[in-house]
Amino acid sequence: MAGAPNSKAEYVAQRLLDRIVTSNLGVGANIGTEAELLGQYDVSRPTLRESLRILESQGVLSLRPGPKGGIMVSKPGTDILAHGLSVYLRMHDIPLVDVLKARAAIEPALAAEAAQLGDNDDFEQMQASIEQMKSLSDPVAFAAENRQFHALVARAARNRVMEIFWATVSIVANADEQGIQFTPSNQKLVITAHQGIVDACRARDAGRASDLMEEHVRDLEQLVRKSDKYLLNQATSIVARQGRNVG
Repeated sequence: MAGAPNSKAEYVAQRLLDRIVTSNLGVGANIGTEAELLGQYDVSRPTLRESLRILESQGVLSLRPGPKGGIMVSKPGTDILAHGLSVYLRMHDIPLVDVLKARAAIEPALAAEAAQLGDNDDFEQMQASIEQMKSLSDPVAFAAENRQFHALVARAARNRVMEIFWATVSIVANADEQGIQFTPSNQKLVITAHQGIVDACRARDAGRASDLMEEHVRDLEQLVRKSDKYLLNQATSIVARQGRNVG
């Protein structure tokens, strides 16, 4: 909501957001009843409700009905960023291949940072993810655990902005949402790649971790090509908001 507001509803929404930030209101804090806010901001009910809808769409507020409900502060999830990005990409006819290239640029850097800044607990969680993948035969469950491993690498990099970028692009490029399935042979290749990345991280070899992740992400792109050679050049699908958060 940067810049001058275009309407009274946007002006009130900006004031409400400023109040939430400056008052350091946490998730679940009640900012008041509709009647109280009408008195504080001296606007009509339709204008106030539009202001609240603006903030709700941004993930800042949650409007909960009922006696235990109210107008509550919430925390935006990466689903909001992913939805907005996917709408932009779709409306500009930007293909999936460009999303995968963006992911290919982000993930090796995260792997290198994870090797330098991650701790033993991070590496143990990555190893546990690999062991979990070895026990999975269902392609959908395997794809979900694959995303979990990459999320662990991103978290170990200790860079919240890069982690959020990765999470956003990952949701947009989500393999199972694009109809891609991991075959048993593909699963073995993924597990081998993940193990190499973990070993490089444990050895604090940032260069090797980056190189292995780059090769791994490139292999995933090739999997998409083999599954559907036309998919990469199709416009990116619009993803729904699902309430995901990083961390």
